[in-house]
Amino acid sequence: MLFDLPDFDTLYTALLTRDERYDGQAFVCVSSTGVFCRLTCPARKPNAENCTFHSTIGECIEAGFRPCKRCHPLQAAALEDPTIIALLRELDAKPGLRWSEGHLERMGYDLSTVRRSFKRHFGMTFLEMARQRRLREGFETLASGGNVIAAQHQASFESASAFRSAFARLLGCAPAALRTDGVLRATWIPTPLGDMIAVSSQSYLHLLEFVDRKGLPAELKRLQASIKEGIGIGEMPPSEQAAAELADYFSARSDCFKTPLALTSGSAFTQEVWRILQGIPAGETRSYSDIARQMGRPTAVRAVARANGANQIALMIPCHRVIGADGSLTGYGGGLWRKQRLIEIERELKRGRQVEAG
Repeated sequence: MLFDLPDFDTLYTALLTRDERYDGQAFVCVSSTGVFCRLTCPARKPNAENCTFHSTIGECIEAGFRPCKRCHPLQAAALEDPTIIALLRELDAKPGLRWSEGHLERMGYDLSTVRRSFKRHFGMTFLEMARQRRLREGFETLASGGNVIAAQHQASFESASAFRSAFARLLGCAPAALRTDGVLRATWIPTPLGDMIAVSSQSYLHLLEFVDRKGLPAELKRLQASIKEGIGIGEMPPSEQAAAELADYFSARSDCFKTPLALTSGSAFTQEVWRILQGIPAGETRSYSDIARQMGRPTAVRAVARANGANQIALMIPCHRVIGADGSLTGYGGGLWRKQRLIEIERELKRGRQVEAG
C-alpha cells in the first residue's frame, strides 16, 4: 500500500543510486515521460518533481503509466511465472490485436488461472491491461494533435467505429469532438487510485473526475453544451497545476490544493455546500446533517446530499470527506473502495503533520 513504502527522499535516493535493495519492492512513475521503472533502471534519472513511487505494478498501470522499455518492470516482476511472461511477450508482439477471452482459450490457457496470476502480480487482469494500454495510446495521440484515424491505429482498434465506441464509453463523447484548440480542454492525469480526466479553461479547472465514474459522460456532455466550441484536448495551466498538486497529495507531501476552480455551475445553495466541503480539514469527516446545521438549515440534509453528489471536481472539493451520520461511508461516485482509501491517505497525512509538530 502507499504508506508501507519508505519516505519519498529515501526512495528518490535509491533511484539515483540504483539501490538493489528496493528492486521489485517499489516502482517509480515519471510524469514527464509517462513510463514507470524499476529503481535500478539504467535510464537517465528524472527530476524529483516528476516522480511518484508505488509499491505494486498494478498501481502504476492503473495510474496510467506505461512500462519502461529499458528496465522491463513487467518481466522482472513475473520471471517465475511462465504464463505471465508468455502473455506479456504476446502483448508486445501483437499490439494490433484486440484481445479477448477467446484468444486466450485458443492459445490453450485456462482463463481463471490467467486471471488469478495477473491479479496477483499486477492488480488487474490481462484483458484490463491490454484495454488500458490501447485507450491511453489513443488519447495521447489525440492530445498531441493526431487525427482520429491516427489515434485509432495507435490504440490498436480494428475499425474507427470500434475506437469511437470505446472512447465514447470512457469519456461520453466521440474522439473527433475533442479538438486541440478548444476553450475548454481535457487532459489525462494518472494517480495511484486510477486515471483521472481534468477539463480546464486557461484560468480555471472545471472538472476533475476518475475515468471510471459512471456520471462522467453526463458531466462532460453538460460541459460540451455550455460552450459553443465544445471541449478540446490538451494541457491548460490549471490542469498542469492540478497534476502537480495531486502528485504531492498522493506522495504524502501536501494536502493543499490551490488550483483555481470554476464553481459557478451550481445554485447558490450548492456552491455554499461546496465551499463548506473545501473547509473540512484533511483527515477529518463530516456528516450531511453536520453540514446542514452549519448552513443554518438543519432540515436540508437531502439537499446537502444532492449538492454533494453534484460535485464534479473530485478531491479538490472533497466530497469524499462526507459520511453518514452513523459513520458509514455512504455513496461516492468514484466507488466506496476509493473513498475509503482517500480517507485512509488523509488520516496518514494528518498523523504525519502531528508527528512533525510534536
